[in-house]
Amino acid sequence: MITVTQAARKEVAKYFDGKEKSPVRLFITSGCGGPSLAMALDQPKEADTVFTQGDVDYIMETELLKKAQPVTVDYTGMGFNISSSLELGGGGCSSCGTGGGCCGS
Repeated sequence: MITVTQAARKEVAKYFDGKEKSPVRLFITSGCGGPSLAMALDQPKEADTVFTQGDVDYIMETELLKKAQPVTVDYTGMGFNISSSLELGGGGCSSCGTGGGCCGS
């Protein structure tokens, strides 16, 4: 199940104000801080599960959702926070900014 808090729904509604609504995909991305859940506009695919919260569809690959649920999307004032039961691990690189690691090198 995907739950979107009232604060997150409000921010998503602000984003779509004056725009055509599009489904929001939840997915795993990787960066200097290691893997994390992220959001992007996308269209549902055959292997996806769709949850409607308010008047916006949130989509996630069904196999990922099975491993991650429950998934909660919140907005903290500093940005969106997506939490789940996944243990994504820290990862990342210890030399960010030094030119010798994985970030920006």
